[in-house]
Amino acid sequence: MQQQTFPSKVWFITGAARGIGLSLARQLLAQGDAVVATSRTQDSLRQAFGGDSERLLTLEVDLVNEASVQKAIQSTIEVFGRIDFVVNNAGYGQQGTIEALTDSELRRNFDVNVFAPLHVLRQALPHMRAQRSGHIFNVASIVGFQGGYSGWGSYVASKFALAGLTETLAAELAELNIRATVVYPGPVRTGFLSKETLVVAERKISDYTEAQASLDLHLNGLDGKQPGNPDKVASLILKAANDDEPPVHLFVGKIANALADQKMQAVSKDLDVWRSASDATDFDK
Repeated sequence: MQQQTFPSKVWFITGAARGIGLSLARQLLAQGDAVVATSRTQDSLRQAFGGDSERLLTLEVDLVNEASVQKAIQSTIEVFGRIDFVVNNAGYGQQGTIEALTDSELRRNFDVNVFAPLHVLRQALPHMRAQRSGHIFNVASIVGFQGGYSGWGSYVASKFALAGLTETLAAELAELNIRATVVYPGPVRTGFLSKETLVVAERKISDYTEAQASLDLHLNGLDGKQPGNPDKVASLILKAANDDEPPVHLFVGKIANALADQKMQAVSKDLDVWRSASDATDFDK
């Protein structure tokens, strides 16, 4: 595929073979933008999109391997000449209590959910910086803002890390005319909770009954019944991308909004109750 000149925008999307990433890619192609869609396997991309076209480049990428990411970004520039939007959408859920999770289980979760997006950013940002334009969307989860869920500590921590990273990015990139947004979806019907996608810790500790109840609820009660519509989530991301003043924090869905409100109220209460004692820890003037 030879480099083309596009009046439209160029999007680089990870985890594009299903869920939010797939919905977003399809909407972008429909409106005339160029899309680089990545996934772990070319077969999954072929099933999702059929094949490449003038405005679609599908790439099998191992996001945990920075050399693979670097090659993908280079291919993007060679074919489309620029990158206007990066959507770090790939990730997976790791269930298990903090005590039960092994070091390897935790590290693998962070490799995919945190360090892989960092690989993408390190490779994409030099091109955006040269352009003095661009927009980063890091897809976290509402649990990256409100994390009080027994048995989900690894996933929660990884999404909190991605959210904090995005806040810093927004501050660092502002002078370069590059935007950064963290997306906090609530439960979205994407197959995220299927037994083929969700990873459960090998070790279980029977004393943690709340964690087991949460796992059972998510696998047996919520999988396939989540209220979030991936097509509408993608449309909201597009709306933010086209806004003159896009948000740094983009909450998605009624559940996400309600949980965010609960978190802010709880933090405000703690802040108010402990304010005097907290203020008193400073040096006396």
